[in-house]
Amino acid sequence: MQIHRGVPPGTIPQVADLYWSAFARKLGPALGPPHLGRRFIAEHLDPDRAVVALDRDRVLGVAGYQLAGRALVGGGARDVLATYGLARGLVRLPLLLLLLRNAKKGELVMDGIAVAPAARGTGIGTLLLDEVAAIAAESGHDRVRLDVIDVNPRARALYERRGFAATRTTRTPYLRWLMGFAAVTTMHRRVGAA
Repeated sequence: MQIHRGVPPGTIPQVADLYWSAFARKLGPALGPPHLGRRFIAEHLDPDRAVVALDRDRVLGVAGYQLAGRALVGGGARDVLATYGLARGLVRLPLLLLLLRNAKKGELVMDGIAVAPAARGTGIGTLLLDEVAAIAAESGHDRVRLDVIDVNPRARALYERRGFAATRTTRTPYLRWLMGFAAVTTMHRRVGAA
């Protein structure tokens, strides 16, 4: 198993599939149905904004991040409208706006981390988080920021073990019926913390 900075050639479909599988509950209302969501992610994936765990040619995990105004999954309003059509696209745009997170000065924002079900519990998540922290340090950031939803306590426990501390929880009860979660906790890790 190797950790790669960037998406290795030929693995974009696997990365898109893993990312969709991990975040379908949250992304589904905005990017679903699944075949269109996977396609949209694959077509608008920035290969330079990921850390990927790879076993030969099989993607075991991915962590996305934002840097210099670019994120793992991009695409703007025109791209959404081109993929989903005018009527269905216009409905999706406000949902996508709910998911946007902008970095503050000195922070690198993670776009999400996903580990293949068969590889969970093997330390891949830890390796991905630590590599993102190394990228943050190398690019002059003093902290890494991520958001975790209330229905993912396993991910939050991993983040806490890797030095992330909760700084704010935003209640979003209106999203429970739509996206499956009712609170989002923002967490920070100082670069160099472990």
